Amino acid sequence: MGAAADDVTSLGAVGPESHGAIAFTTTHWSVVLEAQSESPAAQEALEKLCRKYWRPIYSFVRRQGAATEDAEDLTQGFFALLLERKDLNTVRKEKGRLRSYLLASVKNFLADEARHAMAVKRGKGQRLIPLEETRECERIDVERSDRLTADQVYERHWAFTVLEQVMARLREEYRSAGNLRFFDQMKKMLLDEPDRPSQAQVASEFDMTENAVKQAFYRFRQRYQTLLREEISHTVAMPSDIEDELRHLIAVVRA
Repeated sequence: MGAAADDVTSLGAVGPESHGAIAFTTTHWSVVLEAQSESPAAQEALEKLCRKYWRPIYSFVRRQGAATEDAEDLTQGFFALLLERKDLNTVRKEKGRLRSYLLASVKNFLADEARHAMAVKRGKGQRLIPLEETRECERIDVERSDRLTADQVYERHWAFTVLEQVMARLREEYRSAGNLRFFDQMKKMLLDEPDRPSQAQVASEFDMTENAVKQAFYRFRQRYQTLLREEISHTVAMPSDIEDELRHLIAVVRA
């Protein structure tokens, strides 16, 4: 989402004012926990989550002092081992959050020299995680990251990843409807980007009334909020965790 994500769309866009019912998913982290990775569906769900949320892990490993190539191998190896393990019962259900589980898991595996060495070997040649994106990943908050702990780097990249997933889903919806150019303007307004257009400018560009633009932006913002909660629901075990995770995300980005 870029540097403008620092304000998480001025935080109003992800605030707690919208409490519409969220259809809690049973296809991601919750099904992984319930099936303990023994079913094809659970394995597929876990692999999907690993592909989506590798960047916070890679950033954590790099902040711990690993060189770029070593960090890439360790990240690939970590997820390869994670997909083989069946110890997910160690995640207490009341705290069964993917964010916390991955951070605890990578700390444990980095502290285990035998597992560390095995992960390095397994990481070479693995293609589970799209590490061609690592350079882009490392450009995010480079200067600020130097002042953050490894845990803080992990949390910050986690928050960015969630927000990027949400914006990508929203963009795809508008692209499918043939409204990609309108999406770009709505996104600039939502993120309060430097070249943010006024409602009058958008109205003129798309031959709309300013009131119609105002209503369209309201719908855009509401859809963003809904998708954000849906994305968060994929990473927690229980619906009651969604709002806590949302508050945590806002706090991390505001910090």
